[in-house]
Amino acid sequence: MVAMMKPVKWLFPLACCSVLFLRTAIWGQDDTLQSLRIPAAAQHDNQLQQHNQEQRHQEQHQEHHEKRDVDASGQNQQQEMEHTHHHGEIPIVAPETPHLGRAQERATGAVYRLEELERIALARNPTLAQAAAEIDSARGRRLQSGLYPNPKVGYEGEEIRGGAYGGGEQGFLVEQVFVTAGKLGLDRKVGDAEIRRAEAEAEAQRFRVLNAVRIAYYRVLAGQEMLDAKTDLQRISREILKITSQLHNVGQADDTEVLEAEIEAQEADIAVITQQNALARLWTALTVVVASPHLQVGTVQGNLEADLPQLDEPQLLDSLLKESPAIKIAQAELTRAEARLSRARREPIPDIEVKAGLQQNNEPLEGARSVGVQSFAEVKVQLHIFDRNQGNVAAAKGDVEKAQKELQRIDLILRGRFAATVQNYHNARIVVERYHDEILPRAQRAYELMLTRYGLMTASFTQVLNLQRTLYATETGYISALGALWTNSIVLQGFLLTGGLETPGHSVEVELESMPASSMFNRPNPPSMGNSPGAPGGMDSSMDR
Repeated sequence: MVAMMKPVKWLFPLACCSVLFLRTAIWGQDDTLQSLRIPAAAQHDNQLQQHNQEQRHQEQHQEHHEKRDVDASGQNQQQEMEHTHHHGEIPIVAPETPHLGRAQERATGAVYRLEELERIALARNPTLAQAAAEIDSARGRRLQSGLYPNPKVGYEGEEIRGGAYGGGEQGFLVEQVFVTAGKLGLDRKVGDAEIRRAEAEAEAQRFRVLNAVRIAYYRVLAGQEMLDAKTDLQRISREILKITSQLHNVGQADDTEVLEAEIEAQEADIAVITQQNALARLWTALTVVVASPHLQVGTVQGNLEADLPQLDEPQLLDSLLKESPAIKIAQAELTRAEARLSRARREPIPDIEVKAGLQQNNEPLEGARSVGVQSFAEVKVQLHIFDRNQGNVAAAKGDVEKAQKELQRIDLILRGRFAATVQNYHNARIVVERYHDEILPRAQRAYELMLTRYGLMTASFTQVLNLQRTLYATETGYISALGALWTNSIVLQGFLLTGGLETPGHSVEVELESMPASSMFNRPNPPSMGNSPGAPGGMDSSMDR
């Protein structure tokens, strides 16, 4: 028992030492493992971080390449649409400015001059032939009214008997009415007044036809120029739409700018179509007034800016009130009414009716003889006791008073319409001069300055197009003003007469068809685009033809 206890005593310390040794070994191993494990994890984290950095670098590199490709594509498109500079080389952008007469320069069909159209109208317009026929009718009526009454001849027999006894009176007679108190002269005076009226109506119709031809000619001429200007505006609007769409593709323009450009392009298309239709209608009006509906449609030759009319208003008004066919018609009507009044007053003076003749009186006398040849005579007058023509006299007095008032009315109408047309003429002239001297030079100068800025790379091509569109839109206002100026000047110089197909003498009224000056202010309002400066707006128009 004792022997066995001794080993146990030394075994316990040995076990404790073994436990301490083992724990120390384990701790050393843990430290070793820990020292080995930490670098491995750090290396793994570093590799993972490096991988992420490389992936991000690749993504950034790819984004950089994509952005560079997009930028290169955008730069190529922008270079194409804006003609930007490259290596100091500036693409040539020739300035395009509007000018009149281009339709005539490229005319391929028939070309008509104003003089030729006037000659055709004077030869073919049926109203002029009607007016000439009315003059012939008036002359015939005047001739007829002044002719002396025809005599009457006849046979007369009394107490005619047959048989062996015979007898009776047989012979011929002549009967004549002698018109007294100058009645035939007054009838001729009435006829003369009718002739003067017909001649005045023919003169008025000639002015109507010529004025209508000239107005139609200048409207066609202005319509040609307007179509060219609106076609240029259509081209510019389409170019702006193209550039705006390209800018939108590279993110330099938003949807609203594209929609705005599309609207302007559509409006420009509509303006061209409606102007083409308007020009066709103007051509129809021209062919109708020259009485040649099958006249080949072509181009009229002329210059809206050449020899602009300078009118002497006092002289025109004086000539209008003295020489106007409307005044002559009213004066002729007054003369005819006065002659009819004089004729009515002479009517109660009786005419002398004379009848005379020769007869063979076969009444037998003593022997074998008969009475033989005998004559007879008869003179009579009509006594105007009850019918003294007083009703016709009163009616003639009323006609005279009416004609006098009509002359005054025509005078007032001419004055009023002359004043209105002169005002339209003045407005048109002011607009023409302002466009020619102030507005168009400024629009062209702004366009040229923008071209210079574009050449110095301080402006975009869209800005150039916007100012070019403003210039052409301004040109349309100038063309409209020129058309109004010519229209009103023709009416003023033509005694305010228009209507080349009106029936001659249908009325002593004068037809006035002047163009309101306000209609010449209508022109497109070019919108601003992108960061380009906005163009000035068009003037408001309260009236349009």
